[in-house]
Amino acid sequence: MRNALTAALVLLACATSPAASFAEDYPTRTVTIVVPFTPGGTTDLLARVLAERLERKFGQPFVVENKPGAGALTASVGLAHAAPDGYTLMVSPSSAMAANVTLYKKLPYDPAADFVPLALLVRTPFVLVVNPALGVTSVADLIARAKAKPGALAFASSGPGTPHHLFAELFQALTDTQLTHVPYKGAAPAINDVVAGHVQLMFTDVAPALGMIQEGKLQPLGVTSKARVAAIANVPPLDASVAGFDATSWQMAIAPAATPAAIVSKLNGEIATVMNEPDIAKQVVDLGMLPVGPASSDALRAFVKSEIDTSGAVVRKAGIAASQ
Repeated sequence: MRNALTAALVLLACATSPAASFAEDYPTRTVTIVVPFTPGGTTDLLARVLAERLERKFGQPFVVENKPGAGALTASVGLAHAAPDGYTLMVSPSSAMAANVTLYKKLPYDPAADFVPLALLVRTPFVLVVNPALGVTSVADLIARAKAKPGALAFASSGPGTPHHLFAELFQALTDTQLTHVPYKGAAPAINDVVAGHVQLMFTDVAPALGMIQEGKLQPLGVTSKARVAAIANVPPLDASVAGFDATSWQMAIAPAATPAAIVSKLNGEIATVMNEPDIAKQVVDLGMLPVGPASSDALRAFVKSEIDTSGAVVRKAGIAASQ
């Protein structure tokens, strides 16, 4: 009887501890969602959708803060050193959480150890686009042009190590071509320069480029996934022209590693609810992204570790391991 009473008191103490109460009341003030790129790209769009819906749910401000630089390294290092209290979150691309491990000689953070996953948001196929004035209408045309004048064609990216960069490197490795890399601080300024003709081509996520594709300001040549993408269903997979090309990115909501488990669980459930709302799910598909199902934070930790290995193989295949 005495042991049972003691155990009950311990459980009661845990349930009414400051940590449990803190998690139950969370959030009580403004939450910042960091985006490691300039406004206008898929990562930014997802962060703003989350901010609006979570603010509506919790009754506290959720604000988006863009911290571009160094292909998401600036924001990632900042998050790794942020207070682990649930008030600084980030929407991170797969490059920052996986590919950078193999791409960089010495990465200044450890994705598996420094962050806790909150929710996998979407998978993101990319599309290879060129400026229409280039006169290239097929992948075969582009390869021929690139081989005729190695290095003369330039591709834009959101920075070193981003999928925009990695997929272009993979394309060069698989086609034995040489292109010139022009990095930017986000997808929007990169796309704008392709449209303006300052840079000839780009691998971009579909969402920020969709309007310009539909208006004829960008010529799409192929999507990076083996399956077609509903938003641009007339664009064939690159694999049809470049055998073995199969690559997609993904976006994940994360927090500093020591964030209390109760807050992580709370955000995991609420973010999954947001992403499964019918209007959000439709928007995801209409903008060229692929919905994903809910998963626990523990399952996502295992996913990140497996993706570090998978993306590492892509980086090595592209011949750019430890190149940064």
